[in-house]
Amino acid sequence: MTEPGDGDAPADLQLTSAEWSMWQAFRNGSTCDLHIGDPARDDPHGQHLWGPERRVRARVVALLLLDGPPPQPGRVSALKITGAYITDTLDVAGGTIKPFVELRDCRFEAEVVLPESRFTTLRLVNCAIPRVEAARLHTEGDLHLPRCVVHSGIRLTDAHIGTDLMLNQTVVHKDRQGRSIMADGMTVAQDLQAEMMESYGELSLRGATIGVSLSLRGSRLSNPFGRRALNAPQLTVERTLYLTAAGLANSPFSSSATPPYGVAHTPSRGTRMQRFECEGGMRLDDGRFGDAVDFEHARFIMESDQELSLRRIQTPELRFLGERPQRGRVILSGARVVNLVDKSASWPGLGGLWMAGFAYETLIPRGHFPLSLRLQWVAAATPEYAPEPYEMLATSLRTTGEDSDAREVLLAKQRRRRETLPLAAKAWGFLQDWTVAYGYRPGRAAVWMGILWAIGTIYFSVSPPPPLKPGEAPPWNAYLYSLDLLLPVIDLNQGAAWKPGGGAQWAAAILILAGWVLATTVAAGASRLLRRQ
Repeated sequence: MTEPGDGDAPADLQLTSAEWSMWQAFRNGSTCDLHIGDPARDDPHGQHLWGPERRVRARVVALLLLDGPPPQPGRVSALKITGAYITDTLDVAGGTIKPFVELRDCRFEAEVVLPESRFTTLRLVNCAIPRVEAARLHTEGDLHLPRCVVHSGIRLTDAHIGTDLMLNQTVVHKDRQGRSIMADGMTVAQDLQAEMMESYGELSLRGATIGVSLSLRGSRLSNPFGRRALNAPQLTVERTLYLTAAGLANSPFSSSATPPYGVAHTPSRGTRMQRFECEGGMRLDDGRFGDAVDFEHARFIMESDQELSLRRIQTPELRFLGERPQRGRVILSGARVVNLVDKSASWPGLGGLWMAGFAYETLIPRGHFPLSLRLQWVAAATPEYAPEPYEMLATSLRTTGEDSDAREVLLAKQRRRRETLPLAAKAWGFLQDWTVAYGYRPGRAAVWMGILWAIGTIYFSVSPPPPLKPGEAPPWNAYLYSLDLLLPVIDLNQGAAWKPGGGAQWAAAILILAGWVLATTVAAGASRLLRRQ
């Protein structure tokens, strides 16, 4: 470096005019603008070549960042460059960078190497970058990469971002391992905004922690030939995970947006929107989400062997309001949510939904979702009979005071169970269903009792049986005699006093058996209700 207090560059650097302008702007804390004024030629993602008047060597940039000259009196040094072509590899691995850094509309000839470096704030806005290698990067403030195009992936493994990480409208292509963004174990103190982003490869957030919200509104994740487009098991988000649409009216990325790049918003009614779209599988297993997981308007394009996996997630609210996946599976096994907000048109069909052990407390349907469709939803999740989904649905309905619907669900459970029984048990089940609906419709028993009582009364009025002991029998009463045969346990002192024979004996036996069937079935139903199953 130069002598203390001397802000000139070392002579052996032989600065070009662009580098000299950058050097002086660094000392002033001002912006070095190398634009030529033609939007097409200034586009870092365009096809036009950039000449030597815009070229800045990466070693000069690194020198300014790591051991730059002192600021001009009364100014704060900062590296602010616009429209530069940075040649060679920018490598500040392991370094501590104190100045504020913002590079806009720049092209990088080679990858940006930042592992284990420390920044205050780092902003790369609308830049073309071959690759960003930033494992264990530490920033006290923001890390912003909006509208950048990264051709061979971003690595942020175990990085720590002091405030926000912004990837809005960023386009990231996969690296040699098929990953677009590798951010396992990353910590973001506040928001991670990746709205209207395009990811071509696997976006990996395994074990990441987000201090506020994670927003992927309007983004497109595409990894059709890999197993997953988003791989984020054990992800922790203190507030909400947004996998929703972004509104396009009055673009939040316009000049009127909140600086520096705005924040996308959830579209309101009548607003043009861009859906969140995931082409490939998604894994959020064992995630913890403090407020909600929101899938409103989301679209999932999966192959038959791919999954939207939500195994064992925990969140107060799951908003499953996207399009119905045409292929693949939705897995909710072991998930725990308080409110399930859903639409009937969002869930996959038979065999496409697994939810063994899925626990929820309150159902909040959006739109038309009658009980018949809700039972189809449960049936879709149980190609082979399993009682838990039916019992969970019945419990939820009963909690909200819908006892009749809860009984219908439990009746549907018994009918599904009957399909798994042997022939004799299945016949007995059909009889219970036809007579008193397994005890969940006890009113049917009273109707059958009344019918059988009337038939028995008419029959025994026409063909009264003789007394068992002449002279000791009570006065004959066909009504009481038929009722005594029908009611088990209760004795009206009629059945034992008479001795039916022939057809009357068969009629009496039928009444006794029917009475026991009806009574035991109603008792079993009453027992289930008392146990609140």
